[in-house]
Amino acid sequence: MELDVSRGTDIAIVGATGKTGRAVADALDGIALVRRLSRSAPDYPVDLETGEGLAEAFTGCRGVYFIAPNVHPDEPALVLRALDAAASAGVDHVVYHSVAWPYSPRMPHHMDKARCEDDLRAFCSAHGMHWTILQPCAYAQNFEAVLDGNSSDLAVPYSLDSKFSFVSLDDVAEVAARILVEGADIHHGSTYELGGPEILSVRDTVRLVETMTGRAVSVESIGVDEWMNLHSTGLGTDAQQRLSAMFEYYNDRDFLASGVVTAALLGRSPTPMRALIR
Repeated sequence: MELDVSRGTDIAIVGATGKTGRAVADALDGIALVRRLSRSAPDYPVDLETGEGLAEAFTGCRGVYFIAPNVHPDEPALVLRALDAAASAGVDHVVYHSVAWPYSPRMPHHMDKARCEDDLRAFCSAHGMHWTILQPCAYAQNFEAVLDGNSSDLAVPYSLDSKFSFVSLDDVAEVAARILVEGADIHHGSTYELGGPEILSVRDTVRLVETMTGRAVSVESIGVDEWMNLHSTGLGTDAQQRLSAMFEYYNDRDFLASGVVTAALLGRSPTPMRALIR
């Protein structure tokens, strides 16, 4: 990949200390000049709640990758604040990290992302900017502790038999890096749904681990309230409600996305779950 520097040089990653932002920034290392933005970033500290630092951090950037904090109570406000700063800084291309199936009325945080997608398109049209949207399915790395053998127990707050098109986080990061490097001349106006190469349930995933490694894994479906008691430390009421809605959604339906687009953008088959098992 060759970097087009006609509209600036650097690429800014908003949310670079989270697992996705960090993976995207790492995928860009060596092929682009990367600015890692977050509240605690030593070089480019920013505050998404107020917009402080964003315009300065974006100045001189040709592209911005935006991923919001998970289940934020008002993601559309964060996106519009970042877009205002990007426009004032002369950024040409904004890549927004959305989610597969954004228009899902039972999941409020998905609906917020659907609104963000619409706001992005409208804003860029009004300001002469370019946009690309990524819609990844659930990450295979959500089960990393079981996949790499650090845990032999797994409890999820939804049906063990609901099906997913788990996609590797590293594949998503590689796709994002390609889009950011190739830029708007190729990817403007594109919305890419990113799924993995196979359809698996949590039960299927555990069986695959056991078959490939000989390890025994205890897996169970627990209630949402029980899961929250175990994992909700530091989560506010709104975040807990959004996660609960997502788990209830997963409990009675599948969450699928094709791997065809992922493969086309990677130039290879997406990473299967078995390749992540250690």
